[in-house]
Amino acid sequence: MGQKGFALIASWLMNDSQGMEKPNLFHPLPPHTSPQPLPCWQGKRCPMAEVTVTPRSSLADRPVRVHVRGLAPSQLITLRAWLRDEQGERFQARAFFRADAMGEVDPGYHPALGGSYSGLYPMGLLWFLQPDTPFRRLLKRDVTGSPFRIHVEVFRGILLSDGPQDQPLASCEAERWFVGAGVQRVPIREGRVRGALFLPPGPGPFPGVVDLFGGAGGLIEFRAGLLASRGFAVLALAFFAYEDLPSTMTQLDLGYFEEATAVLLQHPKVRGPGLGVIGVSKGAEVALAMASFLPLVVATVWINGTAFLHGNPLVYRDLRIPAIPYGLERVLITEMGALDSSAVFNDPQHPTSRSSAIPVERIKGKVLFVVGEADRSLNSKLFARLAMARMPPGQGRILSYPGAGHLIEPPCSPLCSMSCIRGSPRPLLWGGEAKAHARAQEHSWKEIIRFLERALGCAGGKL
Repeated sequence: MGQKGFALIASWLMNDSQGMEKPNLFHPLPPHTSPQPLPCWQGKRCPMAEVTVTPRSSLADRPVRVHVRGLAPSQLITLRAWLRDEQGERFQARAFFRADAMGEVDPGYHPALGGSYSGLYPMGLLWFLQPDTPFRRLLKRDVTGSPFRIHVEVFRGILLSDGPQDQPLASCEAERWFVGAGVQRVPIREGRVRGALFLPPGPGPFPGVVDLFGGAGGLIEFRAGLLASRGFAVLALAFFAYEDLPSTMTQLDLGYFEEATAVLLQHPKVRGPGLGVIGVSKGAEVALAMASFLPLVVATVWINGTAFLHGNPLVYRDLRIPAIPYGLERVLITEMGALDSSAVFNDPQHPTSRSSAIPVERIKGKVLFVVGEADRSLNSKLFARLAMARMPPGQGRILSYPGAGHLIEPPCSPLCSMSCIRGSPRPLLWGGEAKAHARAQEHSWKEIIRFLERALGCAGGKL
């Protein structure tokens, strides 16, 4: 097609408001429950468009409904969602839609034609958020003080980029919270233990869970807040690079994590005698070690970790398990400048690696392995299989997701396929395909909640 032909098509798409008659690309869908549309006159544009998000305020792992009404039948629009994180970085996604015969657009019923995604994805505007600045990860730090504020805007025609001259036909704002009403955050500074305890509303007692993240260190609380909103008492636990803890992790001191479990179980609102642990990446490695040595750990959620000690030896009382050294000479630098570390982990099946294996044959509780098959940080599927092979029969289960990357998080979190982290000279590649990753997060979160409830007893105080 020549330039003239392309220009005519572009003009047809962009000038949807000029009274040109165009075919409806979709047959009108069956009626669905929705507010009645604003009145429209045959063949003319409606005087007022409106966009709503329902509910306007919600927990960040819960679905919402985006609904546009007051459009002309078959009108072509751009829906854009954006937010700013606590550092002021903007994340945004957009999708192109054609209104139905009633002048409405609902991403839960109408497939997106293009944009940040295409197809039928009711939560697509949140699933496919991406940072304006490359290598930024959307991460809520202050989970109790404020929500993420999502701005949803409707624009006429196809908006490929935006500037001050682009004014929306309609807009609204919605809040996405990481703690429910009544959830309490209690800072923890007991003995060596540093973290934050999240308690559901009510007298309790509630099943206890320790929440661990990975090699970036610090204290990350968003998952703990969401789990507390489901009725669990959750200790978001830091283990290096936070307050007076060591700035780097030189060894995995299991005594510290044993002390943390005692702090959690001693709280009057925490129900014992057993507890759960959830961890991702290095945190998953720690969680598996806790399950192997600490009998009070009866439920473990392992997300894209290893089953061997890597980089840091484990010490516990008079025991020391050596670590497999990283093969940094095998790291790859991608076209985007990120580090692909998937080949850095030495072969765990080599005879020299046996002494570094976490002794999972000692595990008395249950383990749920959550695997992203497109993980570019490490071969998590292999590590999960090797752990299962050494565990007592019936103690473990693997959830494996094709296309999912390393950072599998609660649902409605956008894919972070690469990002900068503390201590790395370049961004790290995490992997994942956006649509498959989003589906994995939706499914795995439900399974994680169900697993913890079955192993620890049904959680009370759900929000």
